This record gives sequence, structure tokens and C-alpha cells, in this order.
Amino acid sequence: MTGGASAYGGTGTVPGVIIGALLMGVLNLGMSIMGIDQNIQKVVKGLVLLAAVIFDVVSKRKSFIVK
Repeated sequence: MTGGASAYGGTGTVPGVIIGALLMGVLNLGMSIMGIDQNIQKVVKGLVLLAAVIFDVVSKRKSFIVK
């Protein structure tokens, strides 16, 4: 994952955490400015986090198979 640590082990990086926090902050602020309902905002943020986890799992699996 970009920010924090992977679900399958590994280490996070400070730039990764900053990028992840900025991405979620911009997403949150942008949706608030657009007047999107709070419940829809939670769903969108959840989908973004879910996509990040799926990307992490798939990329770890591919790198494990290659080795």
C-alpha cells in the first residue's frame, strides 16, 4: 500500500503516508465542497481504500510469483 504497511508484511514510508493522507484529504475536501452527501462520501472513501488494498494484494502476489 502507498501509505502505512502492507497487509502481507513490509514497511511503509513517510512519503507514502504523506501521499496517502493528502489523497484522502483532497478527496474529502473536494466532495464536501461539491456538496455530496456524507453517506456517499463514506462509501467513496471506503471504495478508494478497498481499491488500494486490492492493488496491494495483487501486486504482492505478482511479485511473489515472479521470484
